Amino acid sequence: MIRLGINVDHVATLRNVRDEHYPDPVAAAQLAMLGGADNITVHLREDRRHIKDADLFRMKESISIPLNFELAHTPEMIDVALKLKAHAVTLVPERRAERTTERGLHAAEFKRLRGSITRLKKAKMLVSLFIDTGTKSIEQSIEAGADAVEFHTGPFCHQFASAISTVERHAVLKPLITAAEKSHKLGLQVHFGHGLNYNNANWLQLIPHCEEANIGHAVIARAVFVGLQTAVAEMKQLLNNPSFKP
Repeated sequence: MIRLGINVDHVATLRNVRDEHYPDPVAAAQLAMLGGADNITVHLREDRRHIKDADLFRMKESISIPLNFELAHTPEMIDVALKLKAHAVTLVPERRAERTTERGLHAAEFKRLRGSITRLKKAKMLVSLFIDTGTKSIEQSIEAGADAVEFHTGPFCHQFASAISTVERHAVLKPLITAAEKSHKLGLQVHFGHGLNYNNANWLQLIPHCEEANIGHAVIARAVFVGLQTAVAEMKQLLNNPSFKP
């Protein structure tokens, strides 16, 4: 089974646009649970543009499924993670001007991660790194001490949308399959995230060793029309129901 992690950041984005107390990302997380989510993902950015510190701790206390905390590798964020003690931590590159995470970690960034990863793992948190599909990034994740990798699926999603035939779509998927096989062989958990939606998520069923998909924007957008619980249930079906396998 492919676990479904639901990112509720954009519920907080909507709340913050009007500086209100609603809609509440914690309430969204609870509805996602009812829809079948296997974990909840939140990204605390340095500029606090969506999730706030208080949201994190309320979330941890209010859900009965694992919490995946996404964060930039900075001293401030590592301290928050150690205080929070979420089930999992995903370290991501972060640029203040970006709308959303644009890339996986770069080679030079891996060298600075080992000490923080050791601290996080000592605090009993699973550590995942957000990376691109290249072999070097996978090997550097192992060297840094990560337990899991989350592959940046943004490029796949853009190429998939432009592909006309099934043959072209299989070709677009091949780098993800190769990366998953390599990571599994080295002992890493294999996760995917970024840009996945209701037109392409079912293709993850073709990837061996795919354990988890973290999806936010598409599910929150779908929820506007069908409700969050239904939107989550539909995505879970796409990831796991054999009748949706391409």
